[in-house]
Amino acid sequence: MFMRYLFIGLLCCTLTTAHAQGTLRDYQRSETLKKQLADRAYHIPRQINWQENGTSLVYMIQTTKGKEYIQVDGQTGKRSNAFDQEGLARQLGQALGKTIPAYQLPIQSLKRTPTGFSFDAEGSQWTYDAGQLRKKGSLSTLNRYWGDRSRGEQVRRLYTPDSSHSAIIKNYNVYIRNERSKEEFPMSFDGSEGEYYSSDLRWSPDGTKLAGTKTRKNTPHLIYLIRSSPTDQLQPKLETRNYLKPGDALPIQEPVLFDITSRKQLPIAMDLIAQQYELSDPDWRADSKTFTLEYNQRGHQVYRVLEVEASTGRIRPLIEEKSKTFIDYSGKRFRHDTPDGREIIWASERDGWNHLYLYDAAKAQVKNQITKGNWVVRNVVHVDDAKRTILFAASGQTPDEDPYYLHYYQINFDGKGLKALTPEVAQHEVMFSPDFSTFVDTYSRINQAPVTVLRKTTDGSIITTLEKADLTEWEKAGWKAPEPFVAKARDQQTDIHGIIIRPTNFDPSRKYPVIEMIYAGPQSAFVPKAFSTNTAMHELAELGFVVVQIDGMGTSNRSKAFHDVCWKNLKDAGFPDRILWMKAAAQKYPYLDLERVGVYGTSAGGQNAAGAVLFQPDFYKVAVASCGCHDNRMDKMWWNEQWMGYPIGPQYAECSNVTHADQLRGELLLIVGEMDDNVDPSSTYQLADALIRANKNFELVVVPNMGHSAGGDFGERKRRDFFVRHLLNVQPPRWNAAPVAAEETPGKTSRSER
Repeated sequence: MFMRYLFIGLLCCTLTTAHAQGTLRDYQRSETLKKQLADRAYHIPRQINWQENGTSLVYMIQTTKGKEYIQVDGQTGKRSNAFDQEGLARQLGQALGKTIPAYQLPIQSLKRTPTGFSFDAEGSQWTYDAGQLRKKGSLSTLNRYWGDRSRGEQVRRLYTPDSSHSAIIKNYNVYIRNERSKEEFPMSFDGSEGEYYSSDLRWSPDGTKLAGTKTRKNTPHLIYLIRSSPTDQLQPKLETRNYLKPGDALPIQEPVLFDITSRKQLPIAMDLIAQQYELSDPDWRADSKTFTLEYNQRGHQVYRVLEVEASTGRIRPLIEEKSKTFIDYSGKRFRHDTPDGREIIWASERDGWNHLYLYDAAKAQVKNQITKGNWVVRNVVHVDDAKRTILFAASGQTPDEDPYYLHYYQINFDGKGLKALTPEVAQHEVMFSPDFSTFVDTYSRINQAPVTVLRKTTDGSIITTLEKADLTEWEKAGWKAPEPFVAKARDQQTDIHGIIIRPTNFDPSRKYPVIEMIYAGPQSAFVPKAFSTNTAMHELAELGFVVVQIDGMGTSNRSKAFHDVCWKNLKDAGFPDRILWMKAAAQKYPYLDLERVGVYGTSAGGQNAAGAVLFQPDFYKVAVASCGCHDNRMDKMWWNEQWMGYPIGPQYAECSNVTHADQLRGELLLIVGEMDDNVDPSSTYQLADALIRANKNFELVVVPNMGHSAGGDFGERKRRDFFVRHLLNVQPPRWNAAPVAAEETPGKTSRSER
């Protein structure tokens, strides 16, 4: 941590009075607050996990001792210690060759098994059964690339349910083998390297038909990353990623159907699946008479659920969604087919709010709307086909409370019997038992400590209270809870919600610059609603700022009209609403100095932060933009085409920070990791190039070896110093005045997904 550098060499820095802002004393208080709060919010369950049979659950809580692991009877709620922590610490320490304190166990992904527990620790998987620790193996690493959309070409044999026949790809074509006679024969003859039959084949349940896809490959789009400072050699390394960008060609998937008895291929018309963005794998009905496909048209304005008749290859739409803007397939898609295939539960925003509909599959029409009203279904937890009930999460259903608060409900297929299961006015984070008879509910607000209870799913009644959070140490440290604040949007009708964070030494007689932490990505909403142990914004406030976070129009989890503001218009970023919100807050709290407003964000938030000082320079004066997608043509295809549209049109340039670089009037710091494979780092470099060509002054920090992030500890220091220098007009401490130990050098941090 960079604040560890604050000792001998920094004593030469002049300390001003306690009433100053941005001084060394403020930096020290910020770091002290971080240490005082870390792991001192007690009795908040983490890593909650149910045993597969639902008889018990286990979770971790932080207590005055450290990390404690608790086991709970799933029906009665009786608590007990999950296992012998001292015994496990001793055995794990012996296995790893180091001392591990019993209440600082480094375990993740803790799961209850029939005979004990499994968990991850120190890069390996482990089991702990009957007091004995065993190592299962090493954890695999996840590689995330954004470009490979082709279906499999690998050779693998797929067998019919009765194992009488098998299918395999040979020479890019489909071959069938009779497993009794061992006769093998081709079912297709037109496969080639550039247009091959995929190995992702699907047998009908009766084994008489085979469905799959034929793929016409596209040209890969490679991005190039230079690892300037590899750890295993002196010279830099060139790395590539397959990374499709807006406008790139996509593979074309043609559904195929084979009748094994007649040894014929049945043609399927492409009319309803042209101009593909994506086509799903075939999904057979239990009676083998039909299979379904899902089709997402390029541009995301048409989405279809299709049915193919197995005896003829005839294709027809069961469900069709159309939108003049976009269909939020990546955030709101839900489909559940009843076992007999006669009904489909489908999520749609067709009435202006995300709701559930019951479809008659045979008639391809809606039987009834299941949920309705000016509120949003956020997630379907479970569908009980026998009882014809649905468990789901929603927000905005309860009048006169924050419309983002997540609650859980049960409802019948016919739309009757809506039952609220989590009545407290708060954000609810739940974990259902495997049989959905009970669930753990942790409810809290951003300014209210969490309470964790065990409830019955039948009526939401509380079986027992498991935990009540203890914030005593936070209160002793002077922590001030964030304040929820609401103001009207640009339409003067819609409520815009946000939070205000003040420093521990807050003095209402002083003036405070305002810093907004921004992320306006349309895929969700981002102002925290539950109590959070993330203290980064509090640490920033300690330097002499008031920090805010706001969800403006164009973000999700409200009405379709609220969301549509972003369409082909990402430069808007809800700025008109954010500015009005801050003006309303300053009217109530005169100590907010709106002549000194800063903004920072990462990824889409980096795009927003830079956009703030380019498109709204009269209001935002200082910005720090990390790993921003500053031109949406440079970023990943799925995210940008969904919100900015396809084909690529003038809206991309109109929303680009790069093409508007000459509008910069404020202060701008750009931060980027050279190995970012989430947002192409060239996007940041191109903005820097445009700023240089426009003769603009700015700062650029490139972090070697770092992926997609805000810059790690070094980036955090640069960000804080930048705001102190330009919003407080104070020179930050001289960090180079003291030597930095080698082990304290800021290092690589893990990448975070958008």
